[in-house]
Formats: sequence, C-alpha cells, structure tokens
Amino acid sequence: MSGSTLITESTLTERFQTTVPSVVRKALHLNKRDKIQFTIEANGSVLLTRVEPIDNDPVLDGFLSFLADDMRNQPGNIQLMTASMKSHVESLVVDVDIDLNESLLDEDE
Repeated sequence: MSGSTLITESTLTERFQTTVPSVVRKALHLNKRDKIQFTIEANGSVLLTRVEPIDNDPVLDGFLSFLADDMRNQPGNIQLMTASMKSHVESLVVDVDIDLNESLLDEDE
C-alpha cells in the first residue's frame, strides 16, 4: 500500500452478494438504500462510485404533497396515536420475522 491508496476486500456469498466494507462506505459517503455504480475498465479493473440521486418518485412525491397540503389545510384531522392504535399496529407485525442475512429467493433477485 502506498500514498493514499487503501486496499480492502469483501467476500461473495453463494448468491453473489457482498457487503460494502465500512471504509468504502465512509469514503463514498454511502447510506442505506444509496446506489453504487461499477465501471469496468478495459484492463479489467473496476471503479466503484456513488450514484447521486437525481430523480424522485413522482407517485411518492405526489402522495407526500397531498399529505402536507391536507395537514396544512385541515389540521383538525391530525390525531395523537392512542395506546389502542399502537397495539393494533403492533399486532399487524407480531409474527413478521426478517433475517437480513438470509439468501434471496431466485424470484427476488
């Protein structure tokens, strides 16, 4: 290793998945759900860069605008979450178990 060069590695799973090492995430200022781009050079080396988000989801943006307008125009409709509401929401996910280390199914790739 010389100068400002930093070398790190990551292992591929059986499903060809990997974790981006923390030093790379920090260097590229990556957060969860960010996109990365691979540029394959003619000599076989690969350049990994952060993709800057440029497009927003028009459906989500429209929905969030609708909510903001509704809250601004009809603030009386806003209610505090009650204990029974919280219990109901928790009951909807009580048996949901997610293992982030589990391999994806073929149809999920």
